Amino acid sequence: MIELFIYLLVGALAGTLAGLLGVGGGLIIVPAIAAVLAQQAVPHAMVMQIALGTSLATIVLTAISSIRAHHARGAVLWPTVWRLTPGIVIGAWIGAWVAHGLDGDVLRIIFGLFALGVALQLAVGAAPAAHRQLPGNAATGVAGGTIGFISAIVGIGGGTLTVPFLTWCNVPMRNAVATSAACGLPIALAGTLGFIWNGWTVAGRPEPSVGYIYLPAFAGVAVASILFAPYGARLAHTLPAARLKRIFALLLAVIGARMLLS
Repeated sequence: MIELFIYLLVGALAGTLAGLLGVGGGLIIVPAIAAVLAQQAVPHAMVMQIALGTSLATIVLTAISSIRAHHARGAVLWPTVWRLTPGIVIGAWIGAWVAHGLDGDVLRIIFGLFALGVALQLAVGAAPAAHRQLPGNAATGVAGGTIGFISAIVGIGGGTLTVPFLTWCNVPMRNAVATSAACGLPIALAGTLGFIWNGWTVAGRPEPSVGYIYLPAFAGVAVASILFAPYGARLAHTLPAARLKRIFALLLAVIGARMLLS
Protein backbone atom coordinates (compact mmCIF):
# COMPACT_ATOMS: atom_id res chain seq x y z
CA MET A 1 0.00 0.00 0.00
CA ILE A 2 2.85 2.38 0.76
CA GLU A 3 4.37 1.61 -2.62
CA LEU A 4 1.06 2.28 -4.39
CA PHE A 5 0.65 5.55 -2.48
CA ILE A 6 4.09 6.67 -3.65
CA TYR A 7 3.22 5.90 -7.27
CA LEU A 8 -0.09 7.78 -6.98
CA LEU A 9 1.77 10.77 -5.51
CA VAL A 10 4.35 10.67 -8.29
CA GLY A 11 1.59 10.51 -10.90
CA ALA A 12 -0.25 13.44 -9.32
CA LEU A 13 2.94 15.54 -9.34
CA ALA A 14 3.87 14.53 -12.90
CA GLY A 15 0.36 15.21 -14.21
CA THR A 16 0.13 18.58 -12.49
CA LEU A 17 3.50 19.69 -13.83
CA ALA A 18 2.64 18.48 -17.33
CA GLY A 19 -0.57 20.50 -17.32
CA LEU A 20 0.98 23.50 -15.63
CA LEU A 21 4.26 23.84 -17.51
CA GLY A 22 3.81 21.70 -20.60
CA VAL A 23 6.78 19.60 -19.50
CA GLY A 24 6.43 15.84 -19.78
CA GLY A 25 6.20 13.87 -16.57
CA GLY A 26 8.87 11.35 -17.54
CA LEU A 27 11.57 13.46 -15.96
CA ILE A 28 9.79 13.01 -12.62
CA ILE A 29 8.45 9.48 -13.14
CA VAL A 30 11.73 7.77 -14.09
CA PRO A 31 13.81 8.74 -11.03
CA ALA A 32 10.86 8.14 -8.68
CA ILE A 33 10.24 4.61 -9.95
CA ALA A 34 13.98 3.90 -9.93
CA ALA A 35 14.23 5.07 -6.30
CA VAL A 36 11.33 2.83 -5.19
CA LEU A 37 12.65 -0.21 -7.07
CA ALA A 38 16.11 0.31 -5.59
CA GLN A 39 14.60 -0.26 -2.14
CA GLN A 40 13.06 -3.56 -3.25
CA ALA A 41 14.71 -6.84 -4.12
CA VAL A 42 15.07 -5.80 -7.76
CA PRO A 43 18.44 -6.49 -9.38
CA HIS A 44 20.36 -3.25 -9.73
CA ALA A 45 21.20 -4.08 -13.35
CA MET A 46 17.56 -3.72 -14.47
CA VAL A 47 16.22 -0.92 -12.25
CA MET A 48 16.71 1.79 -14.87
CA GLN A 49 15.30 -0.32 -17.72
CA ILE A 50 12.12 -0.94 -15.70
CA ALA A 51 11.84 2.73 -14.75
CA LEU A 52 12.27 3.85 -18.37
CA GLY A 53 9.87 1.29 -19.82
CA THR A 54 7.19 1.92 -17.19
CA SER A 55 7.45 5.67 -17.66
CA LEU A 56 6.90 5.33 -21.41
CA ALA A 57 3.91 3.05 -20.80
CA THR A 58 2.23 5.69 -18.62
CA ILE A 59 2.89 8.31 -21.30
CA VAL A 60 0.80 6.27 -23.78
CA LEU A 61 -2.32 7.05 -21.73
CA THR A 62 -1.46 10.63 -20.85
CA ALA A 63 -0.58 11.37 -24.49
CA ILE A 64 -4.00 10.17 -25.65
CA SER A 65 -5.68 12.46 -23.11
CA SER A 66 -3.49 15.39 -24.16
CA ILE A 67 -4.06 14.79 -27.88
CA ARG A 68 -7.83 14.88 -27.44
CA ALA A 69 -7.63 18.23 -25.66
CA HIS A 70 -5.29 19.83 -28.23
CA HIS A 71 -7.16 18.39 -31.21
CA ALA A 72 -10.44 19.80 -29.91
CA ARG A 73 -8.83 23.25 -30.11
CA GLY A 74 -7.55 22.61 -33.64
CA ALA A 75 -3.94 23.14 -32.60
CA VAL A 76 -2.35 19.87 -33.78
CA LEU A 77 -0.58 20.08 -37.15
CA TRP A 78 -1.36 16.54 -38.27
CA PRO A 79 0.63 16.65 -41.54
CA THR A 80 3.72 17.45 -39.46
CA VAL A 81 2.92 14.60 -37.07
CA TRP A 82 2.66 12.12 -39.96
CA ARG A 83 5.98 13.30 -41.39
CA LEU A 84 7.77 12.91 -38.06
CA THR A 85 6.13 9.64 -36.99
CA PRO A 86 8.07 7.10 -39.13
CA GLY A 87 11.42 8.35 -37.85
CA ILE A 88 10.07 8.63 -34.30
CA VAL A 89 8.85 5.02 -34.29
CA ILE A 90 12.11 3.65 -35.66
CA GLY A 91 14.20 5.79 -33.31
CA ALA A 92 12.18 4.89 -30.20
CA TRP A 93 12.28 1.19 -31.03
CA ILE A 94 16.05 1.29 -31.50
CA GLY A 95 16.38 3.35 -28.32
CA ALA A 96 14.58 0.65 -26.32
CA TRP A 97 16.94 -2.00 -27.73
CA VAL A 98 19.99 0.11 -26.90
CA ALA A 99 18.69 0.81 -23.38
CA HIS A 100 18.20 -2.94 -22.87
CA GLY A 101 21.84 -3.55 -23.72
CA LEU A 102 23.33 -0.69 -21.70
CA ASP A 103 24.52 -1.01 -18.13
CA GLY A 104 22.07 0.47 -15.62
CA ASP A 105 24.69 2.90 -14.32
CA VAL A 106 25.30 4.19 -17.83
CA LEU A 107 21.57 4.81 -18.27
CA ARG A 108 21.48 6.59 -14.93
CA ILE A 109 24.32 8.90 -15.97
CA ILE A 110 22.68 9.62 -19.33
CA PHE A 111 19.41 10.49 -17.58
CA GLY A 112 21.19 12.68 -15.04
CA LEU A 113 23.00 14.66 -17.74
CA PHE A 114 19.77 15.06 -19.73
CA ALA A 115 17.88 16.30 -16.66
CA LEU A 116 20.62 18.85 -15.98
CA GLY A 117 20.43 20.03 -19.60
CA VAL A 118 16.65 20.51 -19.42
CA ALA A 119 17.05 22.29 -16.09
CA LEU A 120 19.51 24.73 -17.65
CA GLN A 121 17.20 25.35 -20.61
CA LEU A 122 14.23 26.05 -18.31
CA ALA A 123 16.26 28.27 -15.98
CA VAL A 124 17.60 30.57 -18.68
CA GLY A 125 14.54 30.36 -20.92
CA ALA A 126 16.68 29.50 -23.92
CA ALA A 127 14.87 28.75 -27.15
CA PRO A 128 16.21 28.27 -30.68
CA ALA A 129 15.64 31.21 -32.98
CA ALA A 130 13.02 30.38 -35.59
CA HIS A 131 14.52 31.01 -39.00
CA ARG A 132 13.39 28.31 -41.41
CA GLN A 133 10.59 25.96 -42.39
CA LEU A 134 10.23 22.23 -41.76
CA PRO A 135 12.95 20.48 -43.79
CA GLY A 136 12.41 17.83 -46.47
CA ASN A 137 11.20 14.33 -45.76
CA ALA A 138 14.67 12.84 -45.31
CA ALA A 139 15.83 15.50 -42.84
CA THR A 140 12.49 15.39 -41.02
CA GLY A 141 12.86 11.62 -40.73
CA VAL A 142 16.33 12.02 -39.22
CA ALA A 143 14.98 14.61 -36.77
CA GLY A 144 12.12 12.28 -35.80
CA GLY A 145 14.51 9.37 -35.39
CA THR A 146 16.79 11.40 -33.14
CA ILE A 147 13.87 12.61 -31.02
CA GLY A 148 12.48 9.07 -30.70
CA PHE A 149 15.85 7.53 -29.86
CA ILE A 150 16.76 10.02 -27.12
CA SER A 151 13.23 9.95 -25.69
CA ALA A 152 13.30 6.15 -25.32
CA ILE A 153 16.76 6.25 -23.73
CA VAL A 154 15.54 8.66 -21.01
CA GLY A 155 11.90 7.51 -20.78
CA ILE A 156 10.10 10.71 -21.82
CA GLY A 157 7.45 11.72 -24.33
CA GLY A 158 9.87 13.94 -26.23
CA GLY A 159 8.32 17.35 -25.59
CA THR A 160 11.61 18.85 -24.44
CA LEU A 161 13.06 17.91 -27.84
CA THR A 162 10.12 18.18 -30.24
CA VAL A 163 8.93 21.65 -29.19
CA PRO A 164 12.35 23.32 -29.72
CA PHE A 165 12.72 21.58 -33.09
CA LEU A 166 9.30 22.74 -34.28
CA THR A 167 9.79 26.32 -33.06
CA TRP A 168 13.16 26.34 -34.83
CA CYS A 169 11.17 25.50 -37.95
CA ASN A 170 8.91 28.55 -37.49
CA VAL A 171 5.96 26.60 -36.07
CA PRO A 172 4.00 28.86 -33.66
CA MET A 173 4.45 27.87 -30.02
CA ARG A 174 0.78 26.94 -29.54
CA ASN A 175 0.93 24.54 -32.49
CA ALA A 176 4.39 23.29 -31.53
CA VAL A 177 3.20 22.22 -28.06
CA ALA A 178 0.07 20.55 -29.45
CA THR A 179 1.94 18.80 -32.25
CA SER A 180 4.62 17.67 -29.81
CA ALA A 181 1.90 16.15 -27.62
CA ALA A 182 0.64 14.18 -30.62
CA CYS A 183 4.17 13.01 -31.41
CA GLY A 184 4.46 11.75 -27.83
CA LEU A 185 2.05 8.90 -28.57
CA PRO A 186 4.16 7.11 -31.25
CA ILE A 187 7.24 7.68 -29.09
CA ALA A 188 5.57 6.09 -26.08
CA LEU A 189 3.98 3.24 -28.05
CA ALA A 190 7.14 2.23 -29.90
CA GLY A 191 9.30 2.61 -26.81
CA THR A 192 6.88 0.64 -24.63
CA LEU A 193 6.67 -2.21 -27.13
CA GLY A 194 10.46 -2.24 -27.37
CA PHE A 195 10.86 -2.48 -23.59
CA ILE A 196 8.20 -5.19 -23.40
CA TRP A 197 9.90 -7.23 -26.13
CA ASN A 198 13.40 -6.90 -24.73
CA GLY A 199 12.41 -7.56 -21.13
CA TRP A 200 10.03 -10.43 -21.80
CA THR A 201 12.44 -13.25 -20.89
CA VAL A 202 14.69 -11.36 -18.45
CA ALA A 203 14.86 -13.15 -15.10
CA GLY A 204 14.50 -11.38 -11.77
CA ARG A 205 11.89 -8.80 -12.79
CA PRO A 206 9.50 -7.65 -10.05
CA GLU A 207 6.04 -9.17 -10.35
CA PRO A 208 3.57 -8.46 -11.75
CA SER A 209 5.27 -7.09 -14.84
CA VAL A 210 5.08 -7.35 -18.62
CA GLY A 211 8.58 -7.22 -20.01
CA TYR A 212 10.20 -4.19 -18.40
CA ILE A 213 6.80 -2.64 -17.56
CA TYR A 214 6.12 -2.89 -13.81
CA LEU A 215 2.32 -2.96 -13.61
CA PRO A 216 1.72 -1.53 -10.08
CA ALA A 217 3.85 1.52 -10.92
CA PHE A 218 2.19 1.85 -14.33
CA ALA A 219 -1.33 1.75 -12.84
CA GLY A 220 -0.67 4.16 -9.97
CA VAL A 221 1.26 6.74 -11.97
CA ALA A 222 -1.02 6.64 -15.02
CA VAL A 223 -4.30 7.01 -13.13
CA ALA A 224 -3.08 9.89 -10.95
CA SER A 225 -1.34 11.75 -13.78
CA ILE A 226 -4.44 11.64 -16.01
CA LEU A 227 -6.61 12.93 -13.16
CA PHE A 228 -4.26 15.75 -12.16
CA ALA A 229 -3.20 17.03 -15.61
CA PRO A 230 -6.42 19.09 -16.05
CA TYR A 231 -5.83 20.57 -12.58
CA GLY A 232 -2.37 21.68 -13.63
CA ALA A 233 -3.78 23.21 -16.80
CA ARG A 234 -6.22 25.28 -14.73
CA LEU A 235 -3.42 26.43 -12.42
CA ALA A 236 -1.46 27.58 -15.47
CA HIS A 237 -3.94 30.45 -15.86
CA THR A 238 -3.47 31.72 -12.31
CA LEU A 239 0.13 31.01 -11.25
CA PRO A 240 3.31 32.75 -12.51
CA ALA A 241 4.57 30.27 -15.12
CA ALA A 242 8.03 31.84 -15.48
CA ARG A 243 8.77 31.56 -11.77
CA LEU A 244 7.37 28.03 -11.61
CA LYS A 245 9.61 26.97 -14.50
CA ARG A 246 12.63 28.16 -12.56
CA ILE A 247 11.49 26.23 -9.49
CA PHE A 248 11.01 23.14 -11.62
CA ALA A 249 14.45 23.74 -13.14
CA LEU A 250 15.93 23.68 -9.64
CA LEU A 251 14.08 20.44 -8.90
CA LEU A 252 15.41 18.89 -12.12
CA ALA A 253 18.93 20.05 -11.29
CA VAL A 254 18.69 18.28 -7.92
CA ILE A 255 17.29 15.14 -9.58
CA GLY A 256 20.00 15.18 -12.24
CA ALA A 257 22.77 15.67 -9.71
CA ARG A 258 21.39 12.90 -7.51
CA MET A 259 21.22 10.49 -10.46
CA LEU A 260 24.83 11.26 -11.32
CA LEU A 261 26.10 10.91 -7.76
CA SER A 262 24.00 7.99 -6.51
